[in-house]
Amino acid sequence: MSQSGFHLRSMQPEDRDEIARLIYHSTNAYYESIGRDRIFQGDELQPGEMFDVYQQIDPGEGIVAVDDATQQIIGSCFVHPRETHFSLGIMNAHADHFGRGVARTILAEIIRRAQEQQKPIRLVSSCFNLDSYSLYTRAGFVPFATYQDMFLEVPEAGLPFDPPNDIGVRPAELSDIDAIGKLEQQVSGITRVSDYRYFIENPDGLWTGFVAESQTGISGFLVSCGSETVNMIGPGVATDSATAEALFYAQLNANRGRCPVLLAQVNCGQLVKRLYQWGARNCEMHVAQSHGPASAPNGVVMPTFLPETG
Repeated sequence: MSQSGFHLRSMQPEDRDEIARLIYHSTNAYYESIGRDRIFQGDELQPGEMFDVYQQIDPGEGIVAVDDATQQIIGSCFVHPRETHFSLGIMNAHADHFGRGVARTILAEIIRRAQEQQKPIRLVSSCFNLDSYSLYTRAGFVPFATYQDMFLEVPEAGLPFDPPNDIGVRPAELSDIDAIGKLEQQVSGITRVSDYRYFIENPDGLWTGFVAESQTGISGFLVSCGSETVNMIGPGVATDSATAEALFYAQLNANRGRCPVLLAQVNCGQLVKRLYQWGARNCEMHVAQSHGPASAPNGVVMPTFLPETG
């Protein structure tokens, strides 16, 4: 597909370093432009770890925009087709090529693919980045849930608080996959079975997964990523705030001595209050959007940015 001196193609393994640099520089440039600290502080190939994860779970599904004259990658987006939906991951356009319609063209291609399969597209995007927010809403995306991004410096000895309730939490097992899928369908209206398997099998050694149990079965699940690049808690869902609290408590203690980021649903007042009590602080706001049908969460949804498959 060609447009305005560039063309789109599928992401390939050999694109790793070029995409890592694109993500590094374009993301940092945005945060610096609004007076915030850079997201990526290390080497410019640091985001390559994100590429590696996505190559494992969705090889060849990402899209890049390539300049016709130089063959340079000037835009990229990770794309995640799932059984109930498409999910749109991090979108980046090279700062030297703003105004050429790179992101808009990539987005149009993703919409075309999703409509071909008659599936909605879902994403979670920054409320602060009005350019990105406008890109999606102009294309027909509609917000349906809002989250406050929070970070929490977990002491080496773990949280100095007792568990918030008596809800049982244990490590997730492969035998839980069907129940996790049914729960996420109930809470979010989606399923992504290949992701549950990937988290639990943990081939990269990055993932920690927990489930919460009630008398009627699994009432919540929550994953965390121990990556040096993206130390985040999520994805997960829970039937209620108390279950989400128990899962967050377990995951925070699994990340002792670190400073993970998590997303808390803004309308879950008791959950947000508990996170503040534990020492969490706000750093961003994000909104979940959908191109096509999506309903407000029937419970608590805990998204993440690696991988953005929900």
